[in-house]
Amino acid sequence: MILTIWRHGEAESGSVDRQRALTPGGRENIGFGCQQFYRACANRHLSQPTHIFHSPFERTVQTAEMIESAFTHAAGNEACWLEPESSIEIIDQTLLRDFHECKHSCHVVLVSHQPLVSNLVNWYVGEKGGLVPPLHPGGLVTITMDIVAAACGQIVFWAMPPEYEAGI
Repeated sequence: MILTIWRHGEAESGSVDRQRALTPGGRENIGFGCQQFYRACANRHLSQPTHIFHSPFERTVQTAEMIESAFTHAAGNEACWLEPESSIEIIDQTLLRDFHECKHSCHVVLVSHQPLVSNLVNWYVGEKGGLVPPLHPGGLVTITMDIVAAACGQIVFWAMPPEYEAGI
């Protein structure tokens, strides 16, 4: 399985957290990030995203929609299990249940919030998680896993705005 963990883009300030939308700069970063992500996947011979899951918060919906429009074969789905207070165990169980047989034929993108996104990276790559700094708004990490389990992933690359130059 190829798993990309993507933090939503920069969001506006607001009193109702669920309704905070992307800023113009956040939209610009995600748009450019999609282009760079496409190139990074192509350069590494990774399949394009096949599934995109996002929390129901406005900024993750908008981020996921932009990713979905950049990758026409990917379908976006709202996932309450990606809300900020979700547990890694629930996410892990969901991925294991739904994608345990897909190996490297599917590429799943999870769009969520900090600190959950960085915690997921550390969960799936174990000690190697320290190779990736905490994800800034719009940041992403792509991991490959033969099995969905803690410390079983390999970091393929990570990228942060505004340059989105892939590291590793």
